[in-house]
Amino acid sequence: MTTPVPSVPSAAPSAASAASAGRLLVVDDEEGIRSMLTMALEFLGYQVTAAATGRQALQAVTRHHPDLILLDVNLPDLGGFEVCRTLRDRGNAVPVLFLTGLGGVDDRVRGLDMGGDDFVTKPFELKEVAARVRALLRRAGGTVPAPDRNRLRAGAVQLDADAHQVWAGERPVDLTTTEFALLRYLMENPGRVLSRGQIQERVWNHRDEGSGVVDTYIYYLRRKLGEPGQSLIRTVRGVGYQLCTN
Repeated sequence: MTTPVPSVPSAAPSAASAASAGRLLVVDDEEGIRSMLTMALEFLGYQVTAAATGRQALQAVTRHHPDLILLDVNLPDLGGFEVCRTLRDRGNAVPVLFLTGLGGVDDRVRGLDMGGDDFVTKPFELKEVAARVRALLRRAGGTVPAPDRNRLRAGAVQLDADAHQVWAGERPVDLTTTEFALLRYLMENPGRVLSRGQIQERVWNHRDEGSGVVDTYIYYLRRKLGEPGQSLIRTVRGVGYQLCTN
């Protein structure tokens, strides 16, 4: 593994920022990576728990209730994809950031199909990991929006940002953290054509327009929303997507 060891920052975070940063679970069977991530993230103010195997990870989720999991794909007992799928089957929607040496589109799509939220490819830079952690935590909790934006409606679809709930007609819709963030971004921009790059920057906090991740998540949204999603979310060929207003 060639991921560089971080240099020590010049100043530690304040006690207030440390208390509010969030709880993280780092899962990797390589002790060097696990220790390095734990040290760096704790320095940034996060409360970090570490695990070396998939089964340890599932136990740690039950015991510590993390706000986000950094999850290695290749684990010796239960792979990261399987861990993520198990959590989703249990109804646990904690955001999952996969750590992987797999760089192919098919591998990323498989991870997203299992319920993952984002990827970092090894060897990684710690500043990229930190940025993706911040972005996922913002999407999972985020700052309180203005009152008139807490509840959004588009046709038969309603979104309650405070309660983190979505309905298609009278039917509640169970969305992952990333699916919810994507739908909210579309509903906050009705009638506007949003490019894949714009969507990635807002929802994923980075651009990788060739990855197909936006198209994959639009498919998930349409499938979960049913008929309202099929008619509301329009594909603008060669550009991106638009939430229809009529």
